[in-house]
Amino acid sequence: MATSALVRRSPEEGRRQPRRSRRLPAELLLQRFLYSLRGLLFRSPFYRLGGPADGTGAVAVTGADPWPGNAALGEAIALDHFTFAGQTIRNPTPLWAPLGASPAWLAELHGFAWLRHLRALGGDNGRRAARDLVQRWIEENGRWSALPWRLDVIGQRLASWLGQHDFYGASADADFRAQLLVHAGRQAHHLARSLPGGLSGSDLFVAIKGLVYAGLALPDGEPWLKRGLALLGRELARQLLADGGHVERSPSIHLMLLRLFVDLRGVLRGADKPLPPGLQIAIDGMVPVLRLYQHGDGGLGLFNDSNEEEGWQIDMVLNRADARARAASAAPDTGFQRLAAGRTVVLVDSGAPPPPGYDSHAHAGTLSFEMSLGRERLIVNCGAHPGDPAWRRVQRNSAAHSTLVIEDTNSSTLAEHGLARAPLQVSCERQETDGNIWLDMSHDGYAAAFGIVHRRRLWLAKGGEELRGEDRLLGKESIGFVMRFHLHPDVQVSLSQNRQAAIMKLPSGAFWRLRIATAAMALDESAYLGRRGESRRSQQLVVAGNSAVDPIVKWALSRETRR
Repeated sequence: MATSALVRRSPEEGRRQPRRSRRLPAELLLQRFLYSLRGLLFRSPFYRLGGPADGTGAVAVTGADPWPGNAALGEAIALDHFTFAGQTIRNPTPLWAPLGASPAWLAELHGFAWLRHLRALGGDNGRRAARDLVQRWIEENGRWSALPWRLDVIGQRLASWLGQHDFYGASADADFRAQLLVHAGRQAHHLARSLPGGLSGSDLFVAIKGLVYAGLALPDGEPWLKRGLALLGRELARQLLADGGHVERSPSIHLMLLRLFVDLRGVLRGADKPLPPGLQIAIDGMVPVLRLYQHGDGGLGLFNDSNEEEGWQIDMVLNRADARARAASAAPDTGFQRLAAGRTVVLVDSGAPPPPGYDSHAHAGTLSFEMSLGRERLIVNCGAHPGDPAWRRVQRNSAAHSTLVIEDTNSSTLAEHGLARAPLQVSCERQETDGNIWLDMSHDGYAAAFGIVHRRRLWLAKGGEELRGEDRLLGKESIGFVMRFHLHPDVQVSLSQNRQAAIMKLPSGAFWRLRIATAAMALDESAYLGRRGESRRSQQLVVAGNSAVDPIVKWALSRETRR
């Protein structure tokens, strides 16, 4: 039911939007074209994957994987029950390509990051299950095929096989260890020969990590290590912005990459290898931005394919990063603002969407905001379910964000693997006076189709007891709009009789009031996908109007001291 409500209000992509091409960089286009041509060669029975001809030697220790697994998930995997990307498949047949499995589910299965769950299960059951599944993969996927041999999937698999080797491989028989060396070497050889292979963004870093692990752990791996470190240094310079944010502008991706960089730093130090230029600088710069993305409950804001993630895991990443920097108040290059006063935190998407080639996780959420009070979330975006294509199409829409939408049209035109059109100009000015914080923002995502610029001003009072907003449409005299305030599922809400105020009750018993100066509000259903793999019903406060009648919509969220 919540899905249908959002679908009704989804824009018809391209209905009124003139297409403004967002061309991929020529270098990336060429890489992808050449790699697709080489796919014909890879499928050929004459293609030699290369790598070591025999399994002599041993896997060098890369250091114990520091991230905890989940014993319950490990027990389920040992019973052939696999839950990935929000999808559970029991006794998959065939194991590596079951009917109905989503591409995201398959990528996680072939990536083997779940080996840490079997390690958490421990004992002979966990080790045997891990060895059996690695053995089956080698036997059934030894030749190239598209998804199992996708470069980022290979990178994840190599890092998992080699990083968990002490758990499942050290006690294995000589035949298993020899096969593992041969097949890991073939994958590393293919990876080194193919990268970057049209990959960009975080996917390329995942592939690079696998190549570095192979270079450190496999016999005669020095050329792979050299290649991996060269690519790593180049991509750090390309993808990490001056304020410490990552170019994809996704809090969840930012967290994943900080964890990845911390892993690389650990294995390189463990092998007594010098760190590549920029790695430590990247880690130090990413920490304050990750803290910027955190709400009072420790979880992340829901922007650009992000989930809350687990607060304790975020804290663990921050601790292992060993950087003491506090949360940044602004990341102007990345395009996010954090307003904090008292127990109130407001996170704002104040920047332009990522450039072409880095926009596969981008939502049409420009100028959306979220608000939390202590450990309780009040105003949210709807979140993301990247593993479910139907949900993902809905959740990327502007209507799934707490922002203003014109004529049921997205502020960025969504394409399957990125954005077909995005705002060209997004501005943000921040001022702080006597503990009060002002943001003055605008974007031109509706200018081409409607001749409209959306301007949003936010003011957070000292002490955090009130957030005021003002939304204005500059340009055309008469245009329809809808402004949305999505509520966390734990929030109870009721409308006043004149529909110009709403009372919201938080689980703690605290009350907050939303007041609208002119236009009236309605209460509608929504959906919340803030927890990975989960969907919950929620509600949203909706303000519909026309700029000819309501040229400026003023609103305020304030704490109620009565009741």
